[in-house]
Amino acid sequence: MAEAIVVTDTVRVPARALSVQAARASGPGGQNVNKVATKIDLRVDLDAIEGLSMEARARLAALARNRLDAEGRLRVTSQATRNQARNLEAARAKVRSLVAAALRPPTPRRPSRPTPGARERRLATKKHRATIKRSRSRPGETD
Repeated sequence: MAEAIVVTDTVRVPARALSVQAARASGPGGQNVNKVATKIDLRVDLDAIEGLSMEARARLAALARNRLDAEGRLRVTSQATRNQARNLEAARAKVRSLVAAALRPPTPRRPSRPTPGARERRLATKKHRATIKRSRSRPGETD
């Protein structure tokens, strides 16, 4: 059985929320890839994560929306290394970083304004384009 994933002092993913499955990795690797199950498929029950506020839970659901399975569990896979234990550690790190990202509230967007110089350059470019297009028309064809 897998052990709990500690994200912060207050937030942790308990062991009962984790389900680990090993499979054969895809891609090149010769004989090793055909006979050793090194790919890790880690599934996390999002509702069982302890210490998450409702806002953080909503952010986590939004961050993980493309990684959810049919039962609503977070699905993380790792097949980066040829070692099952290292792939398990990599998958656990992915879950840890995803939950940590959900804990940080998004920074509010502060609207910016164009500088006066930028405004002038934009208008000058527009005027220049207008004169170019006006010069393409036949002589005597003015609006």
